[in-house]
Amino acid sequence: MKGRFRKFLSYYKPYKRLFFTDMFCAMIAAGITLAFPMITRYITGVILMKEPVDISKIYQLGIFMVVLVIIEFFCNFYVTYQGHVMGTYMERDIRNELFEHYQKLSFSFYDEQKTGQLMSRITNDIFSLTELYHHGPEDIVISLIKFIGAFIILSTIHLRLTLIVFAFIPVMGGFALYYNKKMKKAFKRNKQRIGDINARIEDNLSGIRVVKSFANEDEEMDKFKVENMNFVDSKRNSYLYMGKYHSGLGVFTSLITVAVIFFGALFISQDYITTPDLIAFILYITNLIEPVKKLINFTEQFQEGATGFERFMEILEIQPDIQDSPNATELTDVQGHITFDHVGFRYNSKSDYVLKDINLNVSPGDYIALVGSSGVGKTTICSLLPRFYEVTDGRILIDGKDIKDVTLASLRENIGIVQQDVYLFAGTIMDNIRYGKFHATDAEVIEAAKKANAHDFIMELPDGYDTDCGQRGVKLSGGQKQRLSIARVFLKNPPILIFDEATSALDNESEHIVQQSLESLAKNRTTFVIAHRLSTIKNAKRICVLTEKGIEEEGNHEELLELNGQYAHLYNMQFREE
Repeated sequence: MKGRFRKFLSYYKPYKRLFFTDMFCAMIAAGITLAFPMITRYITGVILMKEPVDISKIYQLGIFMVVLVIIEFFCNFYVTYQGHVMGTYMERDIRNELFEHYQKLSFSFYDEQKTGQLMSRITNDIFSLTELYHHGPEDIVISLIKFIGAFIILSTIHLRLTLIVFAFIPVMGGFALYYNKKMKKAFKRNKQRIGDINARIEDNLSGIRVVKSFANEDEEMDKFKVENMNFVDSKRNSYLYMGKYHSGLGVFTSLITVAVIFFGALFISQDYITTPDLIAFILYITNLIEPVKKLINFTEQFQEGATGFERFMEILEIQPDIQDSPNATELTDVQGHITFDHVGFRYNSKSDYVLKDINLNVSPGDYIALVGSSGVGKTTICSLLPRFYEVTDGRILIDGKDIKDVTLASLRENIGIVQQDVYLFAGTIMDNIRYGKFHATDAEVIEAAKKANAHDFIMELPDGYDTDCGQRGVKLSGGQKQRLSIARVFLKNPPILIFDEATSALDNESEHIVQQSLESLAKNRTTFVIAHRLSTIKNAKRICVLTEKGIEEEGNHEELLELNGQYAHLYNMQFREE
């Protein structure tokens, strides 16, 4: 808890000067509001009681009060404007930090998370922190100055009436604390529910073509209504506590005013207090109730902000499963000699092994095809090489170096991946190819596209390389998207390649074009190919057949057919299907 509190305060550090100036202005503004009732008491109790009345002093005090109002205006303006700007800067810093942390987290984290919930944490949750960072300290300072100042001044006016008023305060405090706890739980539940709504929306919009193809719009609407209603129920519950909280505190503030009027009238009738003093007392009661109301607003902001910060810290405290070791070195001058040494893998301690005792020695420039039925771990082997997942047993070496002993960034810079499911980002074709090397020139991008057999179709598009791809590349065909992903890897120019069923979703014509691009890319590089269509890897010098037992067969196409084993069985099945 202490660590989280220190973390919360750490975001003020870059803005210390702005923060202290903001607090100074808040204190000045609060002090000025305390001065007006005293001036009123002085005018009604002193100046107006003397005969003749000194009009010049009234003018002087009037001018003095106008000056105070002007000072108060500038102080309040600074607090409202610069204070909110400071809060926005801090919100930016927190959001940057969370987004950066998202980039560090491992695949295993994202396997368990809903995208909508993660989006909610970086948008809605952090937004509520802006008000807390700005208004939190400011409201506390203003409230304390007004509260303590009013108590001291009221005590000098009439101690007995002051004690009667302040007898209500402890009861109000207990009431507020009780409902604060209730509201905190309710607000946290609200954030979870809005995260569920975001997750439902994200899931629906990502799969909107599937929804429409099955004409399941009504079913999706029913699902959304359930999540939306859960949010309404959660909000209703939080508003119930808010209603009790605000109305209860409203009763207490009204009772304080009633007590002042009632007991003040009694004390005047017994000559215990003068009318000017009672007027000043009533004016100060307003100064007393105002900070209480400010604290009421603060507690609501605090619950919202604290809940958001708590959810922010929950993510920030999750450490990536895969990190650089303390003595990690850069992986440089990669030749592409790769060794899988008794490698085993399972996703967690409760699941079964996906891979067991995998031994594989790959020479630089080798073209290795991995084949086998679904679920035997072909993709997993290739996910272990760039350390998307960590090996459970054994080790993987590149040029004799354990991949755990090199930095993640340098490891992944030396590996290029072409996947079956191509992801294109929002933006132009030029931007998407340049994703392989951000600082590449336009000429380098175009050269990479030519090598990937993509240049010709790009030039036929309305705006050429400046054509917008649409969301996830929806405006392009599967073969076109695949060639853009190959162009990215050409631009990256890594010594090690992984082709993860890169042509399995394409038609024959597109497959032929993409296959040419892949073969061009693979020249003089160590290449792993996960193949679904065995016809695409007939020319591979080395084919590894994976089963649940591990690598069961190894050889080229002709050698494996002669064995008449698992590979021959898979090949004959596909041949019959074709």
